[in-house]
Amino acid sequence: MDFDLSEEQRLLKDSVDRLMADRYDFERRQRYAKEPEGWSQALWSAYAELGLLALPFDEAHGGFGGGPVETMTIMEAFGRSLALEPYLATVILGGGLLHHGGSEEQKTAYLPQVAAGDLRLAFAHTERQSRYELFDVGTTAQRDGGSFILNGQKSVVLHGDTADKILVTARVAGSRRDREGIGLFLVDANAPGVSCRGYPTQDGQRAAEVTLESVRVDTGNVIGNPEGALPVVEKVTDIAIAALAAEAIGAMDEMLKLTVDYLKTRKQFNTTIGSFQVLQHRSSEMFIAVEQGRSMAMFAAMMAQEKNAEERRKAISAAKVQIGRSGRFVGQQAIQLHGGVGMTMEYKVGHLFKRVTMIDTLFGDADHHLSKLAETGGLIAA
Repeated sequence: MDFDLSEEQRLLKDSVDRLMADRYDFERRQRYAKEPEGWSQALWSAYAELGLLALPFDEAHGGFGGGPVETMTIMEAFGRSLALEPYLATVILGGGLLHHGGSEEQKTAYLPQVAAGDLRLAFAHTERQSRYELFDVGTTAQRDGGSFILNGQKSVVLHGDTADKILVTARVAGSRRDREGIGLFLVDANAPGVSCRGYPTQDGQRAAEVTLESVRVDTGNVIGNPEGALPVVEKVTDIAIAALAAEAIGAMDEMLKLTVDYLKTRKQFNTTIGSFQVLQHRSSEMFIAVEQGRSMAMFAAMMAQEKNAEERRKAISAAKVQIGRSGRFVGQQAIQLHGGVGMTMEYKVGHLFKRVTMIDTLFGDADHHLSKLAETGGLIAA
């Protein structure tokens, strides 16, 4: 397979890398985190001007028709810089659900606003009892004439506290763990009955606990089949996992770079510690782990839009397993080789490890996806 970027993809990569290098060094990131939203509005506008917010959507809806490779390019750059903005929540998850599951009227109404940076979205799916299972939905949606009444609680809604609209999974029919009977609803964040408690997560990002009390949603804000939303949710989640895998590679790359630079400059016994063969071996093992993760991240990007849901899920799970293992190994080695400075809040490498650790837990950690692979018989080489 040809893994070389096209001319357009190289231009995109150069543009994103230049933007992040110029405006997203670690000191600036710390300042952005202290802004009211927990991220930079100025950078969000810059993403819109550069076309990053429009990238995955069709041209008819204000987009550029980009695919997983373009998304991977952007997310790697975000991973290296530890970007705080709600790109995953708004463009990949929220925008993805509208793009893949919404009606033509819904796409026309909302996707151009997302592309322009004027509409922020969040995806509320996790509940206290659901752990990593997307089909475990206790939030209810009861029909009431020409609308639905939503009741329930959602946890760890990524960037839910700054979203304008929230896409919510709720059960229209069946019992709590049935795969059928799940609907997807577009809820105004300021609608009566919606309450939101935002908080920072361990990696410097933002999340929220969202409570829905008798929230009325009309049928025009139901995404797709009101009792059959799970396949779309699973598809978009797989695309998001592929994007997260690319972000993790960017973060691991940066940890490796910082570690090698440190080994070249830190002196002990009147010589740089990078001259010690045992530490050279450690950094070489870090490089191998990063490249193993990169291979699986590329595989995930290739398979993210696979029409066969079973094959797609197996590929995504395999990538998640390797990304989780590589991320933990690279992070642990980076912290140990840096010594005490690697644990400080003032130094970037610890924050990178936190982000990679959180990526491992999003949508199922390595152990969860390994068990999923075991249940399905795993990947079989052709």
